[in-house]
Amino acid sequence: MHSSGKAYITRSAVFLPNAPVGNENIENVLGMIAGKPSRARRIILRNNGIRQRYYAIDPNTGETTHNNAQLTAEAVRGLKVVGDIDCLVTGTTMPDQLMPNHGVMVHGELGIPACEVVSTAGICVAGITALKYAYLAVLSGQANNAVATGSEQASAVLHARNFEAESEHRVAELESNPEIAFEKDFLRWMLSDGAGAFLVQNQPEKEGLSLRIEWIDILSQAGNMGACMYAGGEKQEDGSLKGWKEFPADEWTKRSVFSVKQDVRLLNESVVYQTFGKSLERVMHTRGLTPANVDWFLPHMSSEYFRRPITDCMASTGFTVPQEKWFTNLHTKGNTGSAAIYIMIDELFKSGKLKAGERLLCFIPESGRFTGSLMYLTVVDHAGK
Repeated sequence: MHSSGKAYITRSAVFLPNAPVGNENIENVLGMIAGKPSRARRIILRNNGIRQRYYAIDPNTGETTHNNAQLTAEAVRGLKVVGDIDCLVTGTTMPDQLMPNHGVMVHGELGIPACEVVSTAGICVAGITALKYAYLAVLSGQANNAVATGSEQASAVLHARNFEAESEHRVAELESNPEIAFEKDFLRWMLSDGAGAFLVQNQPEKEGLSLRIEWIDILSQAGNMGACMYAGGEKQEDGSLKGWKEFPADEWTKRSVFSVKQDVRLLNESVVYQTFGKSLERVMHTRGLTPANVDWFLPHMSSEYFRRPITDCMASTGFTVPQEKWFTNLHTKGNTGSAAIYIMIDELFKSGKLKAGERLLCFIPESGRFTGSLMYLTVVDHAGK
């Protein structure tokens, strides 16, 4: 093993299960809660801007077609790696089981020779922490190649069979103030399934373009911020989280301990500045980054709702990137959590729009306890220039 002192994303692949599902068909796939159509659906979809997404569910039977490990393995196969993989690093929000870890399950699905396998935990940032491990493994010469993945299989917990009907007054509340949303129903219109994978190597691809990883910064604000998005626990009066192990087993379903919850007020007050503003201020100072150094801006947004707050945050930080340099595929691929940045980069990478020398700034936030990540990439040709 040797280090060239550089690491490149040389290949990308994406796996999106089954046929795309348009807005009118979501409840045909996920089912209706208490047999009634959701009155919140239109309001939430109008705000989030998502027009289609993918679910690992058979629309006819409601049965799961792929678990998370299977989705991820399909994306890795799409890389068509020749020879052995030195290091496999997987990130996801909700693996298929508590243990063993997601990565070894993916390794098992792939059935490839023995290699180093690592899993990173978290929410949307889990995909970028996986990529950072792969990047550092290659950069340090510990691995000649590494595969990093981000994946989500949210549909299994979004199916109607997991929900009780929400009360009428919550719908009225949502009508008058769209940023107040249901803890549960809200997420059914926001999250979807998919997996992405990158091959990271110490040399660029022999033909075509590669993406040189310049740096990946990850910054948690948990030292001064409470939990905002969580599952497997319950928020206490003092803001602390009480984990599932502290509840008797019969309370888990009564209290919906394992459902994903989000403190939407805290989210809207804080998420953009805590995850983006603070990260941006830091890289402007530590890395001398300026808007002139950005040809493409790829923000992972859970919703179009956040476009304006991100734009405003850039303006107040003195780092404005015009909208024509923004790239997102939220509208057609949905919000796939930790897989989203892989799915966005894959589409742009294969679009024919990139030119050698261009620079990409990628932003990945998560509201778990407010972590922001910024990644900076340079498009290079096979000469590495």
